[in-house]
Amino acid sequence: MSDFRIVRDYPDPIGKVWRAATDPDLVPRWTATGRGGRPVGFEPTVGARFRFVAEPVPGWRGFVDCEVLEIDAPRLLRYTWVGEENGRPTYVTYRLEPRGTGTRFTFEHTGFRGVGGLIMSKLLGSVRRKMLDVGLPRLLNDLDDDGNLRSSARTHRNDSG
Repeated sequence: MSDFRIVRDYPDPIGKVWRAATDPDLVPRWTATGRGGRPVGFEPTVGARFRFVAEPVPGWRGFVDCEVLEIDAPRLLRYTWVGEENGRPTYVTYRLEPRGTGTRFTFEHTGFRGVGGLIMSKLLGSVRRKMLDVGLPRLLNDLDDDGNLRSSARTHRNDSG
């Protein structure tokens, strides 16, 4: 298997990080550093099916099918990830823990198999590191303490999906 795990500490409270990581209107602002997938149909309910939808590129259909497996807001979200039609699912987990006045965010993606899985894991791992090092901190800076976009950040809204 070629699983990966990324752990990042943010100076923001857990509720704010949770909202940034799970609010369908905010997620595209940090995934793929601001041009990422929109979680279409996401609901914080076990069994909810949704899609991450983005711009298709050669070799990728432009969406990933997902299903919420476990949720314990604001500490845990676990869902399946199926990138290709009739593909085997892999599993994404967000774990958030309070750390002083900040939050530790652990992002795990597991279940990759074979050579194709190794390649996909390396690709996704690299993209996820950038998202968590650049995209999410930038979004967190654009949010107030309650997780709402500051008015100055609304003018920089990204409509590219």
